[in-house]
Amino acid sequence: MHFENQATVAAPPAAVWAFLMDVPRSAACVPGAEQVEQLDNENHYSGVLKVRVGPISLSLAGTVAIEERDEAAGRARMTAQAADRRVGGSVNARVTMTVQEAGAGHTELLVVTEANVLGKLGEFGQPVIRKKSEQIMQQFVSNLQQQLTT
Repeated sequence: MHFENQATVAAPPAAVWAFLMDVPRSAACVPGAEQVEQLDNENHYSGVLKVRVGPISLSLAGTVAIEERDEAAGRARMTAQAADRRVGGSVNARVTMTVQEAGAGHTELLVVTEANVLGKLGEFGQPVIRKKSEQIMQQFVSNLQQQLTT
């Protein structure tokens, strides 16, 4: 599945970039994210995402690896792998985040995700998963905005 989410954040690109590259801090803005910890160096993290999709509550435990950080271009690429053993579903995703100036003191954030949703989780279908993804992104941006203005 291919997802593209775009938002304007009322903060300069350098501030948005620094916040996003602090993975435990930025993960706290993702609704349902818990136990986010650095694993080895600054590029590998583990965590849990608790989310409700349709009638099912999921606890996706997994890892995130930052594969590329290009501050000059304002682009980072990461991979994520997570599974819910109870439900029997998993997600493998490649995420590219881009930050660009969008006028004085504003940043355009673009998040492009290529995801494979497997097992029972994949049975929900693309429209349900897409809607949930959009809801999570909207809440993330709202939380991000609050963190950057306080």
